[in-house]
Amino acid sequence: MSDLRDDVRNLFEAFTGREPDGLWSAPGRANLIGEHTDYNEGFVLPFAIDRRTLVAAGARDDGVIRVASTISDEAVEVPLAELDAARGRAGWADYPLGVAWALGRSGADLAAVPGVDLVIDSNVPVGAGLSSSAAIECAVALALTDLWRLGLDRPALARVGQLAENEFVGAPTGIMDQSASLLGRPDAAVFLDCRSLESESVPLGFAAAGLAILVMDTAVSHAHATGGYGERRASCEAGARALGVAALRDLGVDDLPRAREVLDDVTFRRVRHVVTENQRVLDAVAALREEGAAAIGPLLDASHASMRDDFEISTPELDLAVETAREHGALGARMTGGGFGGAAIALAPVDAISRIQVAVDGAFAEHGFGAPEVYPVRPSEGAARDA
Repeated sequence: MSDLRDDVRNLFEAFTGREPDGLWSAPGRANLIGEHTDYNEGFVLPFAIDRRTLVAAGARDDGVIRVASTISDEAVEVPLAELDAARGRAGWADYPLGVAWALGRSGADLAAVPGVDLVIDSNVPVGAGLSSSAAIECAVALALTDLWRLGLDRPALARVGQLAENEFVGAPTGIMDQSASLLGRPDAAVFLDCRSLESESVPLGFAAAGLAILVMDTAVSHAHATGGYGERRASCEAGARALGVAALRDLGVDDLPRAREVLDDVTFRRVRHVVTENQRVLDAVAALREEGAAAIGPLLDASHASMRDDFEISTPELDLAVETAREHGALGARMTGGGFGGAAIALAPVDAISRIQVAVDGAFAEHGFGAPEVYPVRPSEGAARDA
């Protein structure tokens, strides 16, 4: 992180000719369990990871927001008063611009606040299902609320990030990613009720149990603003309407026989995934509290099977990573993130990490897949001001 801080500070000075007013950072996240439940007003259990996005920021006196990044050679510059017209047009810069726009929609007077220069650097992998977009949104949101003296709390900033992603970027995601990035704690997960937005820090106890989470990035890229993610969300909403509930959160496992009678097969399987996944989150929280970290392995396995068979968002690469990890010592494994690519996670004894890394590399080569990246992550601290 110290190198990343130096890099982003130096880039800001090269970009603006002055020192930044401060540095802010926010982590990516891995979702331990609870996939596609967030926009169905259900439960999720993510944790912040030890990969972060940094933002160097400084006020300007001309009402312009200007953004530069190591992601692109070109800076993007938009008057704050014209952000609405810029929606969805700036590529990667839609994320930081969208946060400024969403703060305006949430009560900030964009005509009264100073302009701002933002320079962004990150070591959160892009396209891996580890929420690189939310890391950008949360770091920028924290920077702007400080620079503009908005006084917004972290749940409010999570809503700002979601609004930016939904309406400025055009990705129909829930609020889980931003909440995990803002509320994360070391060796703990964020148990979030996506209806009430009430959250609780749940100790994981991985270190004491000699366990670690291994990320297996398939390098198959995905994009939430397109295709399958939106289709799955629409299917869930259609299922809720047909069953007469406000959201799939309002259904339990006992409601599934009725759902099977009412819904077509595809919609039923989408609904079944969400309903059973909500229960798995509750079961995982109970298991962590009552039995310890090792007890959640079978729930991770069941979650992956549900995403593969009912929600149909896995890929051959994700399935291979999960199966290989299990065969070489993982207690449980599942794909994580929105699906259609990205990463899987495995809960494994620390002494099995090297064995799983070698086995997954070999399995991908044997199947003719591109080389994966396999590495451990630690549940870590959420967004913060760093300087």
